[in-house]
Amino acid sequence: MRVLGVDPGLTRCGVGVVDVTPDRRATLVHVSVVRTPPDMALEERVLAIGRGIADLLDEHRPAVVALERVFAQHNVRTVMGTAQASGVAMFMAAQRGLTVSLHTPSEVKAAVTGYGAAEKKQVAAMVARILGLDAPPTPADASDALALAICHAWRAPAMAPSASGAGSLTPAQRAWAEAEKASRRR
Repeated sequence: MRVLGVDPGLTRCGVGVVDVTPDRRATLVHVSVVRTPPDMALEERVLAIGRGIADLLDEHRPAVVALERVFAQHNVRTVMGTAQASGVAMFMAAQRGLTVSLHTPSEVKAAVTGYGAAEKKQVAAMVARILGLDAPPTPADASDALALAICHAWRAPAMAPSASGAGSLTPAQRAWAEAEKASRRR
């Protein structure tokens, strides 16, 4: 499965593409950050992000797009920028007939590290390890985008009931399933 992960933001929008085989082996296809300057007009920033994502969708042809779910913060300006970048990513994916799957930060952390409250450094280190990289991609937006893609690819096995029950899930899959349940209760 080829997944494009998007860590939305107006200044830095992380985008990562991974291929994941049924045995959960992940391979890096592409990682980058679409950047826009804060002093650029908002409509131009949104356009630049849209073009960057569209180019990657057309070049790499993912099966699905994994996007960080926008969550409430005290800084309304940050939330608005994240939501605007998310909307652009959703639009570009929908325009191409792709499904968009939203994941909370705790779901992604649990899927990649086995711990839903992991620090960014832990997530980045695990992304590098999972993908067999010498070092974590930088900036953090790049690692986060790859973590989103990996999370999505690993999500289906964690959610699907197996014949042998929950015991067949890996520790990271069990942690992800618990983080998913907890996020639904909120």
